[in-house]
Amino acid sequence: MVMRVSTVAFEGIEARMVDVQVQISPGNVVFMIVGLPDKAVAESRERVRSALIASGLALPAKRITVNLAPADLPKEGSHYDLPIALGVMAAIGAIPADALNGFTVLGELALDGSITPVAGVLPAAMAANERQHGLICPEACGQEAAWASSDIEILAPRSLIQLANHFKGTQVLKRPELGIVPASGSLPDLRDIKGQESAKRTLEIAAAGSHNLLMNGPPGAGKSMLAQRLPSILPPLMPRELLEISMIQSVAGLLADGALSNRRPFRAPHHSASMAALVGGGLNARPGEASLAHNGVLFLDELPEFQPQVLDSLRQPLEAGEILIARANHRVTYPARFQLVAAMNPCRCGQATEPGYVCRRQPSERCIAQYQARLSGPLIDRIDLVIDVPAVTAADMILPPPLEGSADVATRVARARQVQEKRYAALKLEGITTNAACPPALLEEVAKPDSDGLSLIRDAANAMRLSARAFHRVLKVGRTLADLDGEERVRRIHVAEALSYRSQADRRSAAA
Repeated sequence: MVMRVSTVAFEGIEARMVDVQVQISPGNVVFMIVGLPDKAVAESRERVRSALIASGLALPAKRITVNLAPADLPKEGSHYDLPIALGVMAAIGAIPADALNGFTVLGELALDGSITPVAGVLPAAMAANERQHGLICPEACGQEAAWASSDIEILAPRSLIQLANHFKGTQVLKRPELGIVPASGSLPDLRDIKGQESAKRTLEIAAAGSHNLLMNGPPGAGKSMLAQRLPSILPPLMPRELLEISMIQSVAGLLADGALSNRRPFRAPHHSASMAALVGGGLNARPGEASLAHNGVLFLDELPEFQPQVLDSLRQPLEAGEILIARANHRVTYPARFQLVAAMNPCRCGQATEPGYVCRRQPSERCIAQYQARLSGPLIDRIDLVIDVPAVTAADMILPPPLEGSADVATRVARARQVQEKRYAALKLEGITTNAACPPALLEEVAKPDSDGLSLIRDAANAMRLSARAFHRVLKVGRTLADLDGEERVRRIHVAEALSYRSQADRRSAAA
């Protein structure tokens, strides 16, 4: 007789159902796992054997065959331990044969029979809920699974013995509660930054429309401080956004104790990060920093110090909002609709733009051009706001803290975001909530300037030689400026301010 247990295989954040088939038959004493398993799955034999012995059970001296169907789908990870063990237990009569009907199972076994956490429980729970299945998962992941639905039946045991006792009726496992990561202190506040009023204004615009931002200035000007305070003015996560972020973090194994966080991601990889680390990939096609920053901020400090090929790998996700990782045995898609914020020095020494400074290596203009040539024109073209952040003077530092902090700015940002959400909801654009993500085909409807604004952007586009992408991004920034001002129509003043941020990008591209 063949015992069947349902589990999952992961393709990105999608959980595909896998049928674990266990057969015990007379023959040579052997424990075989077939169905395209990787090394971690093949090693399940020893973990399952030891866990069953520690639980007071012994494998029969017969031929045990485990098939993971469909057999042409690669199986990776240690979460197949628990379904294999339960299939064997059902086959030898240790638990009722029908106990596992209607359940999706995943979990890793320790040698003492305890069930240890695995990655991907939240996507697995959502897939099980779609199939009207219950879920059996490790106790440490129960809080995570509970977010899938309030109706799904969840069993989160600590060990095989506890689960067997539940099926026999001698112990009852209660449904785990929802888990939320408690707020660990307040976020850095804009009130900490003295001076840089123009940069704060640009940061507000970037937050209001989820626009990409590049800050250029000498060391110590406050670029990193400004970027670190961007999360404090962003609106809270919507339920759909929270679920998307948590599914990516679940697959990456980053949900601590199965609890979800309601703060937007802020990822700041070091400039030595590889392409696989930034956009995803590697042996098992794991999500990279760009996907982990989905619905949040990806901050790249010292932008020109990144490898040029690594930076250019961000060009496609900046446009599409997702990353397709194609390998010989993988084809995985991860969401990656992030807000790019970058900081850089004007040159390698960082002082070339300071009055009276002369570079010892070569003329300052050439030093600046060579350093900024590490950034490709197509990448700069995808950045909406480019600003210079000058050095802070001693006169700024001795001033008292500014009266306006992050809470005041966050109120204006939230008001502008609400306007955008209503606009795109009325247009029935699923998943589009900000101006930065507005499709170009709709820009003429939602961001068409008035007659004076049209005249200005037409003349400026010709004079500045704006690409079609740059033209659209100017309109998007203008739409955000109008939303901040509470204006129904994009006016000339909004177009002028949006073009001022684009002129910096064009100047930098020409230097490169």
